[in-house]
Amino acid sequence: MRILVLGGGSFVGRTFVELALTADHDLTLFSRGRTGTDLFPDVERCRGDRATGDYAALDDGEWDAVVDVSGYVPRHVRQAADALGDRIGRYLFVSTGSVYDVAKATGTIDEDSPRLAPERDTEEITDTTYGPLKVACEDDVLTRYGERATIVRPGVVAGPYDPTDRFTWWVRRAARGGRVELPGRPDQPVQVVDSGDLAGLMLALLTEDRAGTYDAVGPAEPTTLDGLIRACAAGAGTTVDVVPVDPDDMSSPLPLVLDDPSVDPLFRRTGAAARAAGMPTTPLPETAAAVLEWDHERGEPPLAGEPPPK
Repeated sequence: MRILVLGGGSFVGRTFVELALTADHDLTLFSRGRTGTDLFPDVERCRGDRATGDYAALDDGEWDAVVDVSGYVPRHVRQAADALGDRIGRYLFVSTGSVYDVAKATGTIDEDSPRLAPERDTEEITDTTYGPLKVACEDDVLTRYGERATIVRPGVVAGPYDPTDRFTWWVRRAARGGRVELPGRPDQPVQVVDSGDLAGLMLALLTEDRAGTYDAVGPAEPTTLDGLIRACAAGAGTTVDVVPVDPDDMSSPLPLVLDDPSVDPLFRRTGAAARAAGMPTTPLPETAAAVLEWDHERGEPPLAGEPPPK
């Protein structure tokens, strides 16, 4: 299969490209050439910039599928579609669980739950606009491609190369073992999807030419914040004692800790459709072990948002 990846040099895109190459697919990467330039030396690369609308490098070529991992505002989708015309087959858009309107949720959130109103009046990506901008992107993909459109809505993605370090923070802390102070609710729901599992779903959807929308969430069995920390410890071969503490006693908020219980439904999605479509289900301790190994290999630098050591 000939696959065009819009992005592909960082985290989810990189993981997908690695998997697709292993499966002997023919890939083309479109990017600015600023990230992962030393990766995949045998893969065709097209230079362009979605920020400025420069898609000239895609004037020629045909692809069976497009994987869009770098579309964050609706203009990105519209301009890519205009540039590619009818020279592609399926268009798989990587969206987000942040499209859901939690305030309107009744029971478990699934692919048919209400979404936020689309945002088309700004391209500034903030905590407030991120979800609505992705809603607008989804709408444009579906309007343009219809049954040739596939939408994947990941939860929090965990795995090597993660630039956010949200999951890596807990892996590194659990690897030290001992007392872990938790400024939150130990029973708070948590969902993280292994980046390899997400890539596996994306590739399965393309190879089987599946339309539709899929919540890519994990692990397979529901877990809590306490359970996630203990799974990270199991992956590291340590033991931990999780101790709830007053959030006011902490100097800064910790990743994946939810201050507002009203958003809990976003972390209780079933993911049943994605697993039925072929998404693998890596056990959480295995994901933690892989992240720990990668973190060691990169020299355990300061985590995202942390100051460098003095």
